[in-house]
Amino acid sequence: MTVGEINQFLHKEFPQHIGVVTEMGKNSAVMRLDVDDAHLRPGGTVSGPTMMALADICLYVAILGQIGPVALAVTTNLNINFLRKPEPAKAMIAEARLLKLGKRLAVGEISIYSEGDDEPVAHVTATYSIPPR
Repeated sequence: MTVGEINQFLHKEFPQHIGVVTEMGKNSAVMRLDVDDAHLRPGGTVSGPTMMALADICLYVAILGQIGPVALAVTTNLNINFLRKPEPAKAMIAEARLLKLGKRLAVGEISIYSEGDDEPVAHVTATYSIPPR
């Protein structure tokens, strides 16, 4: 799937999703989320659930980039390590990489950054279940 096709698919099948796909490659995807007040928690930082949702959808996009539009692929596990406080005035960038893509399971990792920063604000690992075809 191309960047345009995956963005269209997400808008149709998951209108509640956050972020925009900006890049796709072999076993990888990059998404951008323009942070606004809805993504902040008390203390003025990006909320954990926002970062978790961005990581989850980014890995989903990396998987779909390899297997096509399979709406029923679902997260079976997600683990996040919050490494540092993200900058609320900057967009969040998620970079997903598939570590294993099998017939029924996909495993990947996602790094989340504040735009323009080299150090990640979170590191995520996740597993997806892929339905039989």
